[in-house]
Amino acid sequence: MQHIQGISRHQLQVCSLEDKISVDNSVRFIDAFVNYIDFEKLGFKSKVLKTEGRPSFATAIFLKLYLYGYLNGVRSSRRLEKECFRNIEMQWLLEDIRPNYHSIADFRKDNPKALKQLFKLFVSFLKNADLIAGATIAIDGTKSRAYNSKKANYNQKKIDKHKEYIEAKSQEYLDQLAQNDIQENPVAIKNIQKKIERLKQNTIKYELLEEELKSSKEPQISTTDADARALLVQGQVVEVSYNIQAAVDSKHNFVVATHTINRNDKNALAAIAIEAKENLNLETYTALVDKGYHNGRELDACKQNNIITIVAVPEQGKSNENGTQPEYLVSKFSYDKAINTYTCPQGQILSTTGSWHKKTGRTAESGYSFQKYRTPACKTCPVKDLCTSRKGGREIDRSQYADAVEENHQRYKENAQLYRKRQEINEHIFGTIKRKWGYNYTDLIGLEKVNGEHSLIMLVYNIKRSINILGVPELIAKLKAWNSSYKRKDLFLLKTTCLKLKLAYFFYQTKLAA
Repeated sequence: MQHIQGISRHQLQVCSLEDKISVDNSVRFIDAFVNYIDFEKLGFKSKVLKTEGRPSFATAIFLKLYLYGYLNGVRSSRRLEKECFRNIEMQWLLEDIRPNYHSIADFRKDNPKALKQLFKLFVSFLKNADLIAGATIAIDGTKSRAYNSKKANYNQKKIDKHKEYIEAKSQEYLDQLAQNDIQENPVAIKNIQKKIERLKQNTIKYELLEEELKSSKEPQISTTDADARALLVQGQVVEVSYNIQAAVDSKHNFVVATHTINRNDKNALAAIAIEAKENLNLETYTALVDKGYHNGRELDACKQNNIITIVAVPEQGKSNENGTQPEYLVSKFSYDKAINTYTCPQGQILSTTGSWHKKTGRTAESGYSFQKYRTPACKTCPVKDLCTSRKGGREIDRSQYADAVEENHQRYKENAQLYRKRQEINEHIFGTIKRKWGYNYTDLIGLEKVNGEHSLIMLVYNIKRSINILGVPELIAKLKAWNSSYKRKDLFLLKTTCLKLKLAYFFYQTKLAA
């Protein structure tokens, strides 16, 4: 016999699904993890049993289904339905329950906030299992394409361009109409009139879009997904997308905080940094961040929340002072915090009157206050032409966030070696999620729902990584130990609350008796 022979399809076999799933299979951890979850506490919406009709599926069924699906690169509700019929691991996990695709899709859409809470819960478990150090955390973001094409995204410039085209085309058709009217060509006249009518309808469309844009007070609007925005992805490449923010711990590269925004990184640092601190219940930590996040207000907010930032310093741009030479840039002026003055390279003192001025920007976040510093010595300075072209002399603006910016710059200079680890900590996570798993886009509409899906993706990444580090049996053992301590903590809080209520009632009765 030259080849290995198979078993007859008609042969009767006596076995269970349990026998076909090895002890180190990831589905065993998914099953254990979901069975420990308090769905009501996390905010999952459960279907209420109706007096008539078929009973609903349990919340645990859908969560197990999605965790398994995302862990194995399957997130389409129709494909997940198929897996329930042909996948032995899925049959074991769901005990051969087979939900329909519509119910599967509804679960993900209905529970975005609960999925985010579930991600935070798993981060708590990882910290309890000593897999997260919480000392150094790298922060970065990546773009995820939205369910909205570029054609369905508009700003004022784009609307004006369309209206100009319609106006020019309308005039062209009117000229053609006049020419055919002279030639008495009724067929051509009818076709041209249809085209003109279509242009009129398009004019109404763009006028309505213009009104909507003005009323929204946003620089752009999207018609398919109202929350999606055209964001700079790389270089000059722009895509209608969302921006996934992630904070990654340096010990084992676990994601400890994540949320999705619809703007670029410039004003995003404080929110994700504070979220990481709250998720891990830390007093302080060091955040490693690239130069795209450099913003005085954000650095100051981190400082106020006791977060140590090491944010790369952007390259020195062109001076706003025409004619300023490199040796006389603002960075060459030394600031004395004790007396609140600047000293120029020529040794002259620039002082301020103490008045604060308001700088306004396109958005509320971009505004800030600043003080002006001047010196009368500029009028007789021999190198004035190298320093400034202003007739009144050199003027320096100092932002209200300048202290936080300067402290960050100093840390960046002193910790160059530590900062180089930033890419090692967080870049491969986005590579795994987007390149290997293919999660570089979202099919959901709306910022809240997209947030829920991205929280689920980061949760699955953490589950995959924890299984690779510890293995399924040890991870389940740690899960059981954590669950016991978690329940004891809840019981202690419940007893404490009951005691407080009893004391309050006792004092209330005492007051009534008095």
